[in-house]
Amino acid sequence: MEFQLTTDKTPAGDQPKAIEALVHGVHAGQPDQTLLGVTGSGKTFTAANVIQAIGKPTLVIAHNKTLAAQLAQEYRDFFPNNAVHYFVSYYDYYQPEAYMPGSDTYIEKEAQINEEIDRLRHASTQALLTRPDVIIVASVSCIYGLGSPKEYEKKHRKIEKGYTTTRADMLRVLVDMHFERTNADLTPGHFRAVGNTVEIMPTNERTIYRLNFSGNTVAGITKIDAVSRAIIETPDAFFLFPAKHFVTPEDERKRAMTQIQTELDTQLAQFEKEGKVLERERIKRRTQHDLALIREVGYCNGIENYSRHFDGREAGEAPYTLLSYFPHTPDGAPDFLTVIDESHVTVPQLGGMYAGDQSRKKTLVEHGFRLPSATDNRPLNFPEFRERVGQIIYTSATPGNYELEHSAPPKGQVVEQVIRPTGLVDPLIDVRPIVEGGAYPATTSTSGCSPEPSQGKGYKGQVQDFIDEAEAVIKSDARVLVTTLTKKMAEDLSEFLTERGITSEYIHSDVKTIERIEILSNFRRGEFDCLVGVNLLREGLDLPEVELVAILDADKEGFLRSETALIQTIGRAARNVSGRVILYADEETPSLKNAITETQRRRELQLAYNEQHGITPETIKKEIHDITSQLHTEHTETVNTLLTVDAERYAQNPKKVIKEKRAQMEEAVKILDFETAAILRDEIAALESLNKK
Repeated sequence: MEFQLTTDKTPAGDQPKAIEALVHGVHAGQPDQTLLGVTGSGKTFTAANVIQAIGKPTLVIAHNKTLAAQLAQEYRDFFPNNAVHYFVSYYDYYQPEAYMPGSDTYIEKEAQINEEIDRLRHASTQALLTRPDVIIVASVSCIYGLGSPKEYEKKHRKIEKGYTTTRADMLRVLVDMHFERTNADLTPGHFRAVGNTVEIMPTNERTIYRLNFSGNTVAGITKIDAVSRAIIETPDAFFLFPAKHFVTPEDERKRAMTQIQTELDTQLAQFEKEGKVLERERIKRRTQHDLALIREVGYCNGIENYSRHFDGREAGEAPYTLLSYFPHTPDGAPDFLTVIDESHVTVPQLGGMYAGDQSRKKTLVEHGFRLPSATDNRPLNFPEFRERVGQIIYTSATPGNYELEHSAPPKGQVVEQVIRPTGLVDPLIDVRPIVEGGAYPATTSTSGCSPEPSQGKGYKGQVQDFIDEAEAVIKSDARVLVTTLTKKMAEDLSEFLTERGITSEYIHSDVKTIERIEILSNFRRGEFDCLVGVNLLREGLDLPEVELVAILDADKEGFLRSETALIQTIGRAARNVSGRVILYADEETPSLKNAITETQRRRELQLAYNEQHGITPETIKKEIHDITSQLHTEHTETVNTLLTVDAERYAQNPKKVIKEKRAQMEEAVKILDFETAAILRDEIAALESLNKK
């Protein structure tokens, strides 16, 4: 299948020349290209056009889960007929295993896995192995260890009508593929057997495949909606992949256990030689306990620390990752396109993962908590990452030195996209003091700044001034963004604003992935007026309803108030024709000066273009939805569908319909089909509420 870009948009502004240049660069074999696109210039749309023109599977890397979710939804809108998937870490909470020698403190690994994100990860890898028109939007999780794609693919089964096998053998096959048996509701990676039927829910979707057995043959296959229990279709065949990415055949497992024992013996001898009695006893007990569990049940906590042995890799050899699942040429070269979004943040993040992981693992090894092979359960280092990706397009409003250097001619190119399709220009900037009497704003001469309202006695400081401005904006049914320096400040300010009558929510790294996405969607819908944040509000958040952006303590030079950070934050107001920014500062820092100067340079270019072409700027109009909507609405939609069907019958004979529904609900409970029972329960409640109305 080819990539089919489906949209009523046509490239405009700087987009046509940017698309042409980038496509030419890919065809010319340039390994690195940079798209320097201002906020709101449609970098994602430009990248989508390039993907369609190139026609290769594409990896899009974002620096956090929230941005990745937003990008995944955008690409799904652009490519509804192709496979667009979301691949991020499946941990809602993750505390890595660690040891602190100074205080002799050992911290066990703690993790809370999000089953829905795990399902999306499986959907990503299965799409890559079964079709060519795939876009994977991923976080830096894509450079962390994943099971071997060869073993994962080798283990998959094509199950078809007429397939000869006994019901008992099918159950053994499912267990061998790491599916778990249950008698309750089916969830991804589980199966249940009732009579002559076996019901399976694959890891990559929320549908059930029911196998009907007649003797030693699969007589029929039924695909069923997991919530409504409605029959979707009766396919002749379907493909079933393992329930886990880490798949090891029995003979490989035995070989791995032998290697682990050999490594243990070597490490015990080393500790004995060094006189480390405690460390020797510690590693001996732990490893022998793990081996016993692997031998008996095939698994142990922390089994990923032995992944090098199970994968058959040499010491120091890079692990398999999501990149291993992408297509390669016969000689092993990557045969896919990579887009690194907000590269000024994502590139350093990709480069920094390896060092932090190795430092923690080496401490564990030195003190007898892990074998040396644990250090090979790791993310890729940056050179390994570069070897494993194809041609790269970096996108950012503020590209870093790495991207600019590697995209320099003749090996690459930097393509500017300053003119927005909507004609929107960079926002006006108003610099105001943090406290009364601040000196810097009074001397500001940057065009577009208006420091006068902030001067004079009676000025109540940045927070009160921001509240006054926010109240005026909210009255016009627009939204407000404000950034603080710390999480505590964000939480306190949000609470204070709510007390003052401004509906507000905060967002920072402690807020769970799915929650962050929902908060942003609710903000766009107008369920609250002001969003308070720290660093997560900087890059790539597409919020066209925002009319005012305020940056508190803008003169506190540092990571959060660097030139790059300020330009990115200022850009949050560039998607609204009335967008403006207030910077609260008492001193002129180099970052402030450069950010204001660069914003003004871009603004002048944009105004000149609009005047030359007779363009009147318009606020970006964008449909409001998010990737989490599919996670929460299936149950409600099914209830509403049944309610529509049964409402007329209920009006004619309420008692009869309720009796039928209760009988159906009890029957569902008897066969442990609690999902159907829950749907019927909620439909009964909805029907009974009709009488009350």
